[in-house]
Amino acid sequence: MTGFLMSANEEEDLELKMLKMRRLRELMSEGKKEEPRILQPTPEEFDRLIATSDKPVLVDFWAEWCMPCHMMHPIFEKLAKKYGDRVVFVRINVDLAPSIAGRYGIMAIPTFMIFIDGAPADMVVGAVGEGPLEAMIRKYVGG
Repeated sequence: MTGFLMSANEEEDLELKMLKMRRLRELMSEGKKEEPRILQPTPEEFDRLIATSDKPVLVDFWAEWCMPCHMMHPIFEKLAKKYGDRVVFVRINVDLAPSIAGRYGIMAIPTFMIFIDGAPADMVVGAVGEGPLEAMIRKYVGG
């Protein structure tokens, strides 16, 4: 190569490298999915959160050993992505926060409870699937 002049082969090589780099950046950005924001507060933070939230707060009461809870988690995440701008999504592990579970009479898990203005407003118990959980959300935020 002399000066700024390139041969046809060198130009093709440079163009090919640029195309490869652009495609690599596209592939890398496709792999970056925005994670839903799901809070896991301490008992003190939980009380403050439900009391001060200007949005409905949907709480997933769950435990690590609970297989139905694990089955519902991807659905909870999906709904958090869809409604995260209108609902606060929270997970409470009943084994780590038994005082919260006891206060709200959680006797079976998974239990999904929605709080409005600091008070329980609605509840769904069990691995109910996406439809019933989304229907509960829609009652409080619309479609």
